[in-house]
Amino acid sequence: MGVVKGVICHHTAGPRSGNMPSLGVLKNGRADLAGPLAQLGLGRDGTFYVIAAGRANHAGRGEWKGITDGNGSFIGIEAESTGIGDPTKPGFEPWPEVQLDAYRRGVAAILAHLGQDAGMCCGHKEYALPKGRKSDPHTLDMERFRSEVAALMSGAAAPVPSIPRKDAEDRPTIRRGATGNPIFLVKEVQRKLGFGAQQVDGAFGPLTEAAMRRFQRAHGLVPDGIVGPRTWKALDTVAIGP
Repeated sequence: MGVVKGVICHHTAGPRSGNMPSLGVLKNGRADLAGPLAQLGLGRDGTFYVIAAGRANHAGRGEWKGITDGNGSFIGIEAESTGIGDPTKPGFEPWPEVQLDAYRRGVAAILAHLGQDAGMCCGHKEYALPKGRKSDPHTLDMERFRSEVAALMSGAAAPVPSIPRKDAEDRPTIRRGATGNPIFLVKEVQRKLGFGAQQVDGAFGPLTEAAMRRFQRAHGLVPDGIVGPRTWKALDTVAIGP
């Protein structure tokens, strides 16, 4: 790979179910195109997946800002989606806001690291030649996307709301590595996550965090591994076994 100059945004056109069902294809490629097919994948829940370092076959023929070697000059991000943006068609999938927020922030972070401005981000549909050859990322207004990325890079974007310190039941927000996590509450969480007796130790470590992220994904929550008010509410629906 040459000097990285920017980011090309894609969608996977993958299956409707699952968080990142296209991960294997992105890593290993297809019969007609060798992998890797991107450097990064972006799940529906906003999780980034590192697929490869170096060159990836994601761009094909095209041009952006005078650059024609997309595979060698741009980081490719493949966001999981059916790629169907028409609500009248089967498989229609609007973009989840949590995924879009991660998309914008991820692109902003990469461009800031590269020392480039938001103009060095483009959609595959903008890069690809001949024009109209690609539609990804579907339905996204890339001019607006770039303006939102620019706002993040300049610090003008509104900050992400912080997680409340307690829920309505006065239970504190707990997370991995935090000082003061009540041991009895961590044990309760571990039991509700299905930990066996030997695993219930009251320590909010990496295993508990990983299990919490899986739980949050399964319940439509942001998979940050943090037990805040929304996650406590979801946990309340889980009975602890004998």
